[in-house]
Amino acid sequence: MIEPTIYQKIREAVEAIQKHSGDRFPQGPAIGVILGSGLGSIADEATDTVTIPYTDIPHFHGTSVEGHAGKMILGNFHGTPTVFLQGRFHLYEGYRMADVVFPTRAVCGLGIQTLVLTNAAGGVNTRYRPADLMLIEDHLNLMGDNPLKGPNLAQLGPRFPDLSEAYSHECLHVLEQCAEELRIPVHRGVYAGLLGPTYETPAEIRMYRALGADAVGMSTVPETIAANHLGVRVAGLSCITNLAAGLSPQKLTHQEVIENSRLGAEKMKRILRAAIPRLVHRPAEGGP
Repeated sequence: MIEPTIYQKIREAVEAIQKHSGDRFPQGPAIGVILGSGLGSIADEATDTVTIPYTDIPHFHGTSVEGHAGKMILGNFHGTPTVFLQGRFHLYEGYRMADVVFPTRAVCGLGIQTLVLTNAAGGVNTRYRPADLMLIEDHLNLMGDNPLKGPNLAQLGPRFPDLSEAYSHECLHVLEQCAEELRIPVHRGVYAGLLGPTYETPAEIRMYRALGADAVGMSTVPETIAANHLGVRVAGLSCITNLAAGLSPQKLTHQEVIENSRLGAEKMKRILRAAIPRLVHRPAEGGP
C-alpha cells in the first residue's frame, strides 16, 4: 500500500473537519488560534461552536501533556469565524516534526488568513515577571530540526521560504494597539524554541540571553515556519509563566507553568477579544 503524501493527509483532515462542522461555517474560519499550556480557556467565549476531539480527525494524535486538552473548536469569537486548537504536539513527546506541524497545516488548509500562536514561556529577559505577556517579534530556532526538511511539496509552498517577517508586523501592531487601549502592559521580544523536555540550566539561559532571546519555550517555532511556508501570516503571544533557571531561587515545575498560564490567560483573552476582529484582512475599497 502506497503511503499518502503530506498533502493528501492534509486534504483528508480538512475534509473530515468540514464534514463535522457541516454548513455552519460555509466560508470557513478566518482566524486560527493555537492555545498553549494552560491557555485553553481562551476558547470558552466562542459561540455556536463545533467541538472535534483530535482523535476524530485523520492523522491527528491525542495530546499527552497536562494543560493540552486535545480538541479543535470551531465557532464565532466575538463575531469572527475562528478555529481553536486546544493543545499541541511537541518534539519532546517523540513525535516527528511532520506530526508536530500537521495540525497547523490542517488549520491553514481550512482557509484561515491569520494564525495566532500562543504559548507558555520562561522569561530570560530580567525585566520580565511571571504572568507578563510578550508579543513575539522574532524567533531563534534552537530545536535542531525544521518542519521543511526533506522533499518539498510545491502544493504547500516554495523550497526556500523567506522568514524576514516570520511574525507579521501588521498583526504585531494590532496586538500592541489593543493592549495599549486595554491598558495591559506587554513586552516585545524574541522567542527561542528549544527541544526540551528538560528545563534549561542557568548556563544555558546565560547563553540564550547572549544570543538575543527574551523568552524560551518548547513549541511555536515549527508552527510558525509551517504557516509561513503556506503563505499564512502569523502572530505570536507568550505568557511568561516563570523566571528561567538562575533567575529565581526555587526550582521550576510544570505546575507553576500551568498556574501562571491561567493568570496570563485572562489578560491574553482580553487582548484577543479586541484583536481577532481586527486581524481579519479586508481588501481595500476598489480592490478585488
